[in-house]
Amino acid sequence: MYNAKLLNHFQYPRNVGHLDGANVEVEVCNPICGDILRLSAYIREDHIDAIRYLARGCTASIAVGSALTEILSGQKVDRLDFVTKRQVEEMVGGLPQESKHAAVLAIDAVKALRRKVCDELR
Repeated sequence: MYNAKLLNHFQYPRNVGHLDGANVEVEVCNPICGDILRLSAYIREDHIDAIRYLARGCTASIAVGSALTEILSGQKVDRLDFVTKRQVEEMVGGLPQESKHAAVLAIDAVKALRRKVCDELR
């Protein structure tokens, strides 16, 4: 059902855990399936210096959280609006139709992160 790239992110997640010293934290939830994605990031000089994630949910949501941190690491805050659902899906080698909600959850987290950075750090 899942491809090797997605399973690799699930079995060997990158950047998993809570980031001590984070100056921005967000949590988003899919109200339909109950999946939760939490991002903690250290923003310095308008870019993401470090980022970690915690996820509770299906295999796809956990894998997407891992891939998302790779996309966001080092990214300039003003470029976060350009992260797309398609980009997230490509990072895990694609998602089956029934798991596309995981990419939506990731984009919701990116939007929440951007909003919080704009509200708190500027």
